This record gives sequence, structure tokens and C-alpha cells, in this order.
Amino acid sequence: MDLHAKTLTELAAGLDSGEYSSVELTQSLLERIAAHDEKLNAFVTVTSDNALAAAERADQARAAGEGGVLNGLPIVHKDIFCTRGVKTTCGSRMLDNFVSPYDATIVERLAAAGAVVLGKANMDEFAMGSSNETSFFGPVRNPWDLDRSPGGSSGGSAAAVAARLAPAATATDTGGSIRQPAALTGTVGIKPTYGRVSRYGMIAFASSLDQAGVITRSAEDAARLLGVMAGFDERDSTCLNEPVPDYVAELGQSIEGLKIGLVRQHFDEGLDADCSVRIKEAIAVLESLGATVVEVDMPNIDLSVPTYYVVAPAECSSNLSRFDGVRFGHRADDPEDLLDLYCRSRGEGFGDEVKRRIMTGTYVLSAGYYDAYYLKAQQVRHLIADDFKNAFEEVDVIAGPTAPTPAFKLGDKVDDPITMYLNDIYTIGANLGGFPGMSIPCGFVDGLPVGLHLVGHHFDESTLLRCAHAYQQVTDFHTACPEDFA
Repeated sequence: MDLHAKTLTELAAGLDSGEYSSVELTQSLLERIAAHDEKLNAFVTVTSDNALAAAERADQARAAGEGGVLNGLPIVHKDIFCTRGVKTTCGSRMLDNFVSPYDATIVERLAAAGAVVLGKANMDEFAMGSSNETSFFGPVRNPWDLDRSPGGSSGGSAAAVAARLAPAATATDTGGSIRQPAALTGTVGIKPTYGRVSRYGMIAFASSLDQAGVITRSAEDAARLLGVMAGFDERDSTCLNEPVPDYVAELGQSIEGLKIGLVRQHFDEGLDADCSVRIKEAIAVLESLGATVVEVDMPNIDLSVPTYYVVAPAECSSNLSRFDGVRFGHRADDPEDLLDLYCRSRGEGFGDEVKRRIMTGTYVLSAGYYDAYYLKAQQVRHLIADDFKNAFEEVDVIAGPTAPTPAFKLGDKVDDPITMYLNDIYTIGANLGGFPGMSIPCGFVDGLPVGLHLVGHHFDESTLLRCAHAYQQVTDFHTACPEDFA
């Protein structure tokens, strides 16, 4: 049985019918990881023993007529989520020896629903990067072309799902780190509204921007997982107490009359011409399904990248100050004094991109520069959020490209931070405003996937999922598999 070829929803049906057991499914995927991950480097840790034990418990629960909505279904966690008894590294040398004593809220919720965790996925260090090249454990490779990046920071999650090593993975998105790798690997990625999913146990990069989400192979699979993960958590002060709809039940609703806005500023010379064609073809499909399309103007959206790269480093410099070599994480050998311990532990533990952002953040928060940089960036952030709110007075969904180009070659941008930062130019705005965003496969350019980006109003993930599902009912881009991993 080619179990790896099935989506999460298809696997659930097979488990329910008794076609195979969770142990058989889990063993099959573990063997596939062992056979293929050396080429991809998508995993930091593979939890074989834990996974098989969880699968056995799931089979026992099913035999007793018990178990949650994800009972026996295998997933992968991005290595930014604390997982009890398992190494949680954040892709950094700083946490290479850290074994979490507790579970993140979403880890708890997915486990309670019966999910089986195959391992922890590689990622850009502390989620800082757009190519998965800043990881202490080496770059992740794109299954569509092993010489190319899978995107970042959730590149390991995206590559694992695209290569059929796992049907689904958790991920995080601070400026596009779910949606951009989903676009570059031909997978589905959704970042829910800020505050929709608990951040408790998710190691912080930029606290006002970070949000947990998922990478899957279909909108239906994403709806299944998000329904389990979402909801209020009293342990997270940023988690909002909003009712969670039944995302799966709402998938089948028609998109007849849905108003879709195309951002004028997103179709400029910065967008690859062939990618632009694929996006417009996808929009035409949505129109054929009954949606109406209008152009919207967002005059401040082009300020998203500079605004983000003031706000995010400022928050990162504060969040990462806890990693000092004293309480946990990497500790320098034989320090001469306390200052030497701090300096060498942080110097050895952090990579170049993390250091760059810490230094930038410290600078913009410093006396004499706070008003000129950080305060001004927060003011512009409000203008960008207002652009979205004004657009949503006219439309239900904002659509456009997820990334300006298909997957780029490893090494092409790693020495040019500004060019790398611009790879998130279309996704950052949703984070600055806290809006839900989603990327779905919509075609290929030179054999490489292209993603359609959808943004919805606050707490309206249902409309994004419904729109994506409708598109996937009449197209098959999301079913395509890299040839070497079929």
C-alpha cells in the first residue's frame, strides 16, 4: 500500500475502515523517513519509539470505540514547539542540548486528539530566515529540486509534507514562514489570525507577530488540524477567547458571490512574469466558480518589509536575552568571569542571522533612536493594518502571489540579507495586521511550484479554507508530487 500518497483525510478514512492500523501506517512513514531524509535534511529528530508507542495506543483506543478526531494520524512538529522529553532546538546551537520538560499547548491538543508525532522538523535558527539555510543543523533541500531552497523558516515542515514523509506538519509564521515555504514546495500552508492559536510553549521570536499554523497537502487537511489547535488558552495572554467554528463542516459552502480583491501594488516589476500568469489563471478559476474580482489599493503595503525589519528584530532582541548561558542552553567552557560567560555563550550559541537581528533590534530600541525607528515603525504598522481593514470593507478575501519567484537556489541569497528579506514582501503585511493568511498551490513555472496567497478578515479562516477547498475541487496542483518522492 502506498500509504504515503494519501492525504490526512484519506488516511483517516482508511484507519476507520480497518484497511490498515496506525502502527502499520506509522512504521511505513518511519521507513520512508529513513530512506529519504538524508537527501532532504527535513528532520532534526525522529521519534521512532515514541511514535510507535503512540500508534499502538491509538489502535487500542479505536478497537475500544474511543479516540480523538485525529486518532492514529501521523504528523510532524516544527522544532520550535516544546515537546516533553524530546530535544527542542529551534534550529540553533544555543538549544542543541535542551530537552523540554513540558508540552506546548498545541502539542498537548494534537496529542489529546490522537495524533502520532513522527519527529521534529528542521527550521531556520529561531525562525529567522526565508530559506532554511540559517539552521545550525544545515539547510533543508526542496524535494522539487534538491539544489533549491524549500523556503523558511518552516522549511523542514514544508519539505517533509511535500516529499510525502508525513501527511501534515505544524509550523509557525512571523512574516511568512508558513506561507512562503508552502508556496515554494507545492503544499498548503495557513497562518490563522493572531491570537486564534495559543503561543504557549512556542519559543518566541517576535511576540506580537508569531503565530502557529499548519502545512498540509489540502485545505481539508488544514481545516482538520486547525480545528483541533485553535481556541482559548489561559496560559497565553495573547490568545483570544473567540468561538472556533467547525472548519471542516463549512468547507462545502459555495463561493458564489465571494468578493476577491487583487492588490494593485503586488503586480509590479518585482513579481516574476510567469508567476504573475499562474496567479491570474488561478483567479480566473475562482471567478468561474462564482467569485467576483476587483482591484484594491493599499498605499502603505510597500512599507511592510522595512516596518517588519524594525519591529521583529526589536522584539527578538528582547526575547532572546534569556539565552545567556546561565539557566539553560549552550554554555561556554571555562568562562573567566560572568561577562566572559555571557559573551562567549551567546557568541558561540547564535548564528550570524540571529546576531544580525539582535544587534539591529537593540539599536532601534536604544536611547536616541527609539522614536526615530521603533515608534515610527509601529505607527506605520497601524497604517498597513488600516489598508487591510479598508480593503475588507469592499471585499471578503484579498488574493495575490505568495512569493515573488519560484524556489531559488541554495546559496543564491544567503550573503545578501536585504534580497533575502524581500522574499516575504507579499506575506509580511498579514502578520503586521494580525490577519489570517493562506498559500495554496496554483501551478508551476519551470517545473517548480507557485503559490496563490489568500488573506482574510480577523477570525475568518473559514472563508480562506472554503475558497481554497473550492479551488482544489476543480484543480489538481495540490496533488502533484516531486518525481523522486512519488
